[in-house]
Amino acid sequence: MFSVIFPGQGSQIIGMGKEFYNKFNLVKDLFKQADEVLDFDISKIILDGPKEELDLTINTQPAIFLISYSIFKVLKDEFNIDLNKAKFFAGHSLGEYSALSSAGYLNFIDTIKLLRVRGDAMQNAVPKGEGGMVAVLGSKIDDVEEILKENQNNFTSQIANDNSEGQLVLSGNNSDLEKLIEVLKSQNIKNIKLPVSAPFHCKLMKKATEIMKKKIEASNFQDGNNILISNVTAKEISNKEELKKLLIEQIECRVRWRESIIYMINEGVSHFIEIGPGKVLSGLVKRINKTVKINTINNENDIKDLKI
Repeated sequence: MFSVIFPGQGSQIIGMGKEFYNKFNLVKDLFKQADEVLDFDISKIILDGPKEELDLTINTQPAIFLISYSIFKVLKDEFNIDLNKAKFFAGHSLGEYSALSSAGYLNFIDTIKLLRVRGDAMQNAVPKGEGGMVAVLGSKIDDVEEILKENQNNFTSQIANDNSEGQLVLSGNNSDLEKLIEVLKSQNIKNIKLPVSAPFHCKLMKKATEIMKKKIEASNFQDGNNILISNVTAKEISNKEELKKLLIEQIECRVRWRESIIYMINEGVSHFIEIGPGKVLSGLVKRINKTVKINTINNENDIKDLKI
């Protein structure tokens, strides 16, 4: 039994998807549609850079979705590989949009429009330089939550991503994060300030939530045939109204990726297929459970190695 998983921000690289773009007309058509819908040349940024442009959240989010969706379509239409037999579809943060679109809950054009707005809203929810994120490595989530509780009168920070055993990401104001880092250092807990320009998945994203609430509620979601796993609950989503509600909550809520993978494994999944640029999620899955089978699909050779 397998699940299909889709990566989020941080997996982007210049030239991602180029092999598929050069070989398959359906990918060229999707790139062309994206350029027309977004009214700028996102194709050029993806294929040629510059990196600074691709790394802007407003560009990164639709770009990664475009690559993930393109690969999914190539598997289905060019190789006749039916990923709709998957037990679950899931994605990490923006990857949840790749999952829901591939699973038939929202069409390609509406999804890429929504992600352009989402990227802009999240980027601009907090003035530049005021918020950030810190990765905490090698610690249990209960221990980090205890630290946050003990210091709640000293600083405010939220767990933004529960990625895997021993890998958490926290968000907050930079002044609060500096205090957090001092506490972590005093307890010999390894941490890394991440090179991001905004504090994603925390209460500081309130303005982005307000913008996305209107956009999501106005979007034409369908009831898909495939079961999605929500970032917010790490459980199955049963209908489009629940999906809308959870997508709105997702902007300020923790991404429960570790719990999502454990849930899927407990439901019988023994094989994960990562669709999209990079191998970030495959690495996280391995940290969570070393016994499951994992495929990453980044090029045609990866497809030839895929057996489901």
